[in-house]
Amino acid sequence: MNEELREHPFEDGRVPSWATAIGEDAQGVFVEIAPADVGYRLRWIPPGRFLMGSPATEAGRWRGERQHEEQIERGFWLGATPVTQAFFESIMATNPSRFSSPERPVESLSWNDAMIFIERTNALVRGLDLRFPTEIEWEYACRAGTTTATYAGDLEILGERDAPRLDAIAWYGGNSGVGWDLERGTDSRGWLGKQFQHERAGTRSVGLKKANAWGLQDMLGNVWEWCENPAKGGKASRVFRGGSWNGLARFLRAACRNWHSAVDRYDVLGLRLAGTQVGPVARYPS
Repeated sequence: MNEELREHPFEDGRVPSWATAIGEDAQGVFVEIAPADVGYRLRWIPPGRFLMGSPATEAGRWRGERQHEEQIERGFWLGATPVTQAFFESIMATNPSRFSSPERPVESLSWNDAMIFIERTNALVRGLDLRFPTEIEWEYACRAGTTTATYAGDLEILGERDAPRLDAIAWYGGNSGVGWDLERGTDSRGWLGKQFQHERAGTRSVGLKKANAWGLQDMLGNVWEWCENPAKGGKASRVFRGGSWNGLARFLRAACRNWHSAVDRYDVLGLRLAGTQVGPVARYPS
């Protein structure tokens, strides 16, 4: 009987020169890069098929989220978290973020700003083509083999910012002000339908919420994440995914999409790096 093969990023076990550390755990293969002394972890996302979009019965669904099958032909790397302010500043020597804190996601970042950051990072990391994820890649990775509204299951939306299942996996408008720890924050007292009561809110340190099955954290909530794809109408606008710290519960679904001009900067907009490995990958028995 033939063994089923799976794609593995390291041909013959060789470690790429661009990685400062590698590892494998129950959630898959990961690497660390540190082009300017601050590290960033990426997870290997294997190829496969999935259902993109949402079924008509999904709570909070927007029109236009047509469900259809997509295929990822080749594995790719994706950041385990959004890019932190510390990592961004190590490359750019500046930090545009409103909620200043090294382990919080960088935000107030336009798509064009993020593109400059990616180009500068690529100049320091030879052998890994860093880029934005495509929309298809982003949703595939967010779902991590699931078919529900979130990787923790479907949502019961009790109020605009109240879907109890989100609390374990995401920072959103219902919980982002709980235990607020910065002097500066957005006044959240008037937000309606919150899961928890809070008075000031904003982004939170990455990696505090439960990961999905492929080891990715903050795929939903904290900051929206820019994607490669132009929005309908051309390159003037770009798509972003995932919902944010001030978001309504319905925005924090794997199928939800939004867009802004490529020059817009808001404190809800950040990014997560994707990467295409230069050179061959191996095929291992599963």
